[in-house]
Amino acid sequence: MALALAARSELQLHIFHDERSASFAALGIGLSSKSGKLMPAILLCTSGTAAVEFHAAVVEAHYALVPMLVCTADRPPELQGVGAAQTIDQQNLYGASTRLFVDAGVADDTGRDNWRQLAQEVLNAAVQTDAGPVHLNLPFREPLVGIAEALPGVIGSHVEGLNEEPQAISQHLIQELSKACSEEKGVIVAGNGIDNPQMVLELANRLQWPVFSDSRSGCRVDVGNACGATVVSNADVLLRDSAIAQAFTPRAVLRFGEPPVSKVVNTWIRESKCTYLAVSDTLQLVDPDRIVGEHVVARASQVCERLNALIQHKPATSWVTNWQKLQATCSSILDSMWNDTSDLTEPLVARTVVEAMPDDSNLVLSSSMPVRDVEWFSAPRIGVRVLANRGVNGIDGVVSTAVGVALESAQLTALLIGDIALLHDTNGLLNLMQRKIDLKIVVVDNKGGGIFAFLPQSTTLDPQRFEQLFGTPHNVDIGQLVQAHGIPCATVKTVTQLRQALLPQGSRVIVINTDRQKNVADHDAIYAAVANGFKAE
Repeated sequence: MALALAARSELQLHIFHDERSASFAALGIGLSSKSGKLMPAILLCTSGTAAVEFHAAVVEAHYALVPMLVCTADRPPELQGVGAAQTIDQQNLYGASTRLFVDAGVADDTGRDNWRQLAQEVLNAAVQTDAGPVHLNLPFREPLVGIAEALPGVIGSHVEGLNEEPQAISQHLIQELSKACSEEKGVIVAGNGIDNPQMVLELANRLQWPVFSDSRSGCRVDVGNACGATVVSNADVLLRDSAIAQAFTPRAVLRFGEPPVSKVVNTWIRESKCTYLAVSDTLQLVDPDRIVGEHVVARASQVCERLNALIQHKPATSWVTNWQKLQATCSSILDSMWNDTSDLTEPLVARTVVEAMPDDSNLVLSSSMPVRDVEWFSAPRIGVRVLANRGVNGIDGVVSTAVGVALESAQLTALLIGDIALLHDTNGLLNLMQRKIDLKIVVVDNKGGGIFAFLPQSTTLDPQRFEQLFGTPHNVDIGQLVQAHGIPCATVKTVTQLRQALLPQGSRVIVINTDRQKNVADHDAIYAAVANGFKAE
């Protein structure tokens, strides 16, 4: 299989020493492709535990609806169950996490007329409406070398799912959507998975509803690019003020794509008891609170087009103008808290990275604090595509995912990651400088699990016990670790230094040392400053 793939000039071939790293790079390639022509990476490994190493990335691809074609070599049937080396049971190895499992049987020239049909079947399954991983198990007998000959001829093929339109929207759902849109006090929640952000902003302007924009939505834009809509970028910070949360209770919420990362925003919606409608182009509804009243399976652009044709443009009301004032005041307070010479805090790192990235670039966010800090504190901007592994929100394989994104997009890519997540995936650094990509890895190093310092365990447990079980400190010198891989590394302390470190072309690692306990205080100080700013008004 490796010889056959290498012989295909139309395929880009990437070699990884570690199967786990390879699988998350394949995930990054598929994740990046979701903004254009949906196309899975082909992931190939030998038999045995190598195939098991793929499992975590397969699970993430399953829940995140990312296409992936997993090809595992296998031993022939006569070597199964007899103690042969590098042989395990690979039948349905990834369980319910695949869209399709196919054991192709031992390769034989007599079956070559069926190979294209088989390839089409597995590709269709990977890119269907709910895209995801497919497992193709390929047993071989020795000899394991050969010549990659011409492929069987094309009889006529059609790959289903590639950018096809989802199902038509029923008249009932249109009525429900229109009824919800008749409310004055409504909110559009823009999450990950929106095919045309501009149309969402145009609908918000027509409805005179604010848009709560997740950093991955494409809707987090400044006033000049908002199509007249009111974009709320710091909803989490605003709604932590109980007076604001109570005074601005919505009667209807129309969500496009996935829910926001913010627990504060999601709790506010749940407690509002409002009419809640969700639009996504997948059958899989993300609704952990079980509060969505209607789920419309369609592209955001389809729904916006229908609603814009039905709804008259509404005049501005105090509802939307007050949200404008809230966001403007919040932005002003956040801007006033820092300048170019400020020492970097974790919220300021997130805000600076988003601001400093050039247009037409990618920003990959690790789970735990980076994805939260960007959602909570970053300012609006356009031109940066934000990606994250939020299928199951794990911190494994994040470096390799960012490598995959950079490989697929061929654009400048930055990764914002914590130290523990980096240590989970140091094999993603292998051969990084030989991959001819421009990847900036920004590491917030607080010597442990920073997110746990925000949880009740940090104040209720004995400090030593908390550090042992949750803080999980380490003594790794990340700079030395990175240099061992031959990767340029810089440690920065101020906003200006971080901006400058992001400028040089080529892959490098940028380290910011922080303190976990001070990080909690830094977050609290921001919330207090915003709350006091509103009281002063």
